[in-house]
Amino acid sequence: MVTKRKPTRVKSAARRRPRRKSSAPPPEPHIKREPVDPKEVQLAKGKGTAETGGGPGGHYWHIETGKKRAGNIFINIIECELYGEHPSVQIHLNKDQRGKQIGRVAYRLACEESGYEKVYAHMRKSNFASRRAAEEAGFKALDDKRTQLTMVWEHPSQK
Repeated sequence: MVTKRKPTRVKSAARRRPRRKSSAPPPEPHIKREPVDPKEVQLAKGKGTAETGGGPGGHYWHIETGKKRAGNIFINIIECELYGEHPSVQIHLNKDQRGKQIGRVAYRLACEESGYEKVYAHMRKSNFASRRAAEEAGFKALDDKRTQLTMVWEHPSQK
């Protein structure tokens, strides 16, 4: 007895999906911008969500330069096996406000206003702008061999 095979369907070129090269957008060229006067950078207390500083022990601020909003910064209490429970800072600057040295001032102000003796920052090792801003704000890199860079800021009275 001979069995009939179902014909296999061949996708035509028109129906094939194009192959995706990469999901990441190409890097933007660095734009040199005029630095903002550090005295113009201020933090305005805001109401964050549970994920953005609104939870127990957290803080949320809008970053302002003059009367213009430049982004936000917040501190959450997080848990990790290496450092235990600790305050962790994250910053987000609007694209048009990056490269103006706002981050370094905002990092320092947020850490000082938080009332914590130590604040940690976790970032990709390839994020050179955030690392530089954190270093300028007084953060020190910790050598912990993980994929992310961990930095710590200590209140000046604790040094």
